[in-house]
Amino acid sequence: MYLAVDIGGTKLAAGVVGDDGRVIVRDRIATPTRDVWSSIERLVKRVMAAAPVPLVAVGVGCGGPMDPTVGTVSPLHIPSLRDFELQNALAEATGLPTFVDNDAKALTLGEAWCGAGRGEMNMVGVVVGTGVGGGIISNGRLLGGRLGNAGHIGHMVVEPEGRPCACGGVGCLEAYACGPAIEAETGRPPHRAPQAIIERTGSLVGRALASLAAVVDFNVAVIGGSVALGFGEPFFAAAQAEIAARAKLSFTDHLEVRKAALGELAPLVGAAALARRGLLGLS
Repeated sequence: MYLAVDIGGTKLAAGVVGDDGRVIVRDRIATPTRDVWSSIERLVKRVMAAAPVPLVAVGVGCGGPMDPTVGTVSPLHIPSLRDFELQNALAEATGLPTFVDNDAKALTLGEAWCGAGRGEMNMVGVVVGTGVGGGIISNGRLLGGRLGNAGHIGHMVVEPEGRPCACGGVGCLEAYACGPAIEAETGRPPHRAPQAIIERTGSLVGRALASLAAVVDFNVAVIGGSVALGFGEPFFAAAQAEIAARAKLSFTDHLEVRKAALGELAPLVGAAALARRGLLGLS
């Protein structure tokens, strides 16, 4: 069994996940504004104490950017963890082999393992929540890139003269589609966003996917995250319609959007998939 940890801008979650992807124990707290590591450590130790059998490894999904080769993270939405040595800290706290990667890459692995992407060899996973991230599986392999940050679809430019983004760029998908951006624009939380905002968000995600498909050549996009799943069918329909309007190459015109099947458990199953992949030495 694996200890799974999900570190997000609004919540911290941890759980125990079996070899079949089933979540056996889980717990979560709101992400504090300061001293985030102490909260993570307490949460992890509480979940470990509730584990029914010994655990074999820790998998951690966290917002990026990051450098998985040395285990440091710098999540844009948690400033207190900038350049934090998360892998070493958790390995020391748990005494277990620890594998850290981007939370969207973790979701992608989880959905490919036992979710909406099961059996797919070429797919993209997208998380639309506090931030917007992604992971890419190409010919069965999760793409890492030079520093492990491949898949950051949230920082594809969808409006060239658009809004400033937290990353320092302008017009990024995340500047329009993430929860904080939607709340700043509408004055209300994403789950109360007007229909026009829901459909625009889906369209912008679809626009980014259409461009990415021309570069990476995949046939399935699995989308999860609190904003996307909260928006529901109108969001997914708008994303699929935008892809249909823009993805006209012979190898992109059958790109299918799917709703993440693991729901609110996806981050923990994905984190466990990272641990499983790390123990097996898979790329």
